[in-house]
Amino acid sequence: MRTSLLLLSGLISFVMVASAANFNQDIDVTWGDGRVKILENGNLLTLTLDKFSGSGFQSKNQYLFGKIDMNIKLVPGNSAGTVTTYYLRSEGSTWDEIDFEFLGNLSGDPYIVHTNVYTQGKGDKEQQFYLWFDPTKDFHTYSLLWNPQRIIFSVDGTPIREFKNLESTGVAFPKSQPMRVYSSLWNADDWATRGGLVKTDWSKAPFTAAYRNYKADACVWSSGKSSCSSTSPSQNSWLSQELDITSQEKLKWVQKNYMIYNYCTDTKRFPQGLPKECTAP
Repeated sequence: MRTSLLLLSGLISFVMVASAANFNQDIDVTWGDGRVKILENGNLLTLTLDKFSGSGFQSKNQYLFGKIDMNIKLVPGNSAGTVTTYYLRSEGSTWDEIDFEFLGNLSGDPYIVHTNVYTQGKGDKEQQFYLWFDPTKDFHTYSLLWNPQRIIFSVDGTPIREFKNLESTGVAFPKSQPMRVYSSLWNADDWATRGGLVKTDWSKAPFTAAYRNYKADACVWSSGKSSCSSTSPSQNSWLSQELDITSQEKLKWVQKNYMIYNYCTDTKRFPQGLPKECTAP
């Protein structure tokens, strides 16, 4: 940890004060040909999918470490075949990525929350969960905390997954490539719902997901420098944040009751032995 913080201090310069973002000012529409709508003076954004195209956006800023919050209300009703994504990703062929993907389902069936971590273009670290509420009825907060020691995925403040920095055991960790925030709504009925068995019902289109309260409490990366300061840790407490006892208990509760897939227990997928991070203490 000390080594990571010293490395970080060599990259950073001044303090950034985070604030709630405005979609008019802080994102770029990346695709969708009019299917992205920014409403309520930039406080609400909707993505739409129809049989011709989905849609998506990205943050204007790149970040190297941060805590990103987004309120999302997922596609209601029969959303089978659709995928709503919210993730961080760097550029290039050996990219880093931290994923939330919400896999649609038939009316009345639960959404599957799919998570993954990529380092140097390699993923294969999937964990999947059901939620303990209906994510289509109202907005809920989905958070990605990324610091030099760990990545924490949270829902309404409850951690559902932690991916620790285990570089000391030879496991790669995303720490040097700045990433943007991305989100999209698209058709993936070749795999998203029951492995592709349930197809998108286009008679229910258009499908719409809504976003608000996007907040990036993060280190903006610009011209090879970070906007954060190691000399003012109180301004960026998430840079060293870890799970306290209460949060660890919440994490165990979620993983015991709502986890439906964990690559670290999939011995059929890894017949030569589970990945190193799965067996590290």
